[in-house]
Amino acid sequence: MLAVFGIQDWRARAARLTLLVLGVLMLITAQGALAEVSSSAVDATATGNQPRDRDLALYDAIVTRVAAGESFYAAATTEQRARSFPVRPGFALRLPTLAWIQASVGPLGTALAAYGLLAAIALAWWRRFGDEGASPSQRRFAVALVLLGSSFLLNSTYHPLHELWAGGLMALALGLHRPGRWGAALAVAAVALAIRELVLPFVLLMGALAAWRRDWKETSAWVALLAAFFVVLSVHHAVVADYQRASDMAGPSWLVLRGVEGWIGNIVGSSPLHLLPLPVAVLVAALALVGWTTRRTASGLAASLLLLGYGLAFMIAGRENNFYWGLIVTPILFAGLAFVPQALRNLPFGAARGIRHA
Repeated sequence: MLAVFGIQDWRARAARLTLLVLGVLMLITAQGALAEVSSSAVDATATGNQPRDRDLALYDAIVTRVAAGESFYAAATTEQRARSFPVRPGFALRLPTLAWIQASVGPLGTALAAYGLLAAIALAWWRRFGDEGASPSQRRFAVALVLLGSSFLLNSTYHPLHELWAGGLMALALGLHRPGRWGAALAVAAVALAIRELVLPFVLLMGALAAWRRDWKETSAWVALLAAFFVVLSVHHAVVADYQRASDMAGPSWLVLRGVEGWIGNIVGSSPLHLLPLPVAVLVAALALVGWTTRRTASGLAASLLLLGYGLAFMIAGRENNFYWGLIVTPILFAGLAFVPQALRNLPFGAARGIRHA
């Protein structure tokens, strides 16, 4: 029984769902349907002696111009036109938050902030796993896997990516959150949302879970954050409109319905899984999801819904070159592997049939 939420059969339902997901992913992998998207994502993440990725070079140039005193909107529209990036619609321009911060603190300050965020994520989850009764070995292994999932924060190559910071901050917010103690999580989530709109589903989920617990004070706080965000977003789009030209390139739609290839391509391409053979990478990702969905804690439920929700979103939205959107969820995904041994003892013959264990 998941006492904190009062759901008696969550474990059985989660087990059935995760076994189904695991089976489908293994079937798709066996047929080789993901080979093309995965290889593209891995090629795009490679650094080595290859030229700087176009997106990263664009963000670097914008930060350089803002640091020199230019308006973010003038710098972004100028650079995107010059580099044949779309300027329309308004979502084609990132929110200015990250560029303003990085222009203010410089590369050294950005690196220190990344290392500090990584340490904060590890500490927050160390405490949360401990509070929720993880065994000492599970706790150590899970935190190590959180560090692995967040490891791109250590590579300055990726510091211009908005998704890197938004995903790290989202992981920190979830690690800090406790039912009844949510102020710090709300503040961190607000910063993440100000950096990247892709954090919006996380805020919606946290508000929905608070409403489910009938914690109306917390629910109101998440709703207020949403309201403030939409005000800021509308102002951002209004300012962008002032800099747009009729001749500006319009970006293609993000609604491309890539299906499971979109989900796995994003996860593999934006994590250390790209170093593994594709079938192994898919198995690891699926097992991590199994571990989370069978963890009967508040964080287990929140992480499971978060991962499944973003997985569905990646199937529906995002082009192949948007694989780095996966950085939104990879910081927490792999921690689920720490709970797989316990999950697998129950999944095949117990929870998947709905049998309750003492």
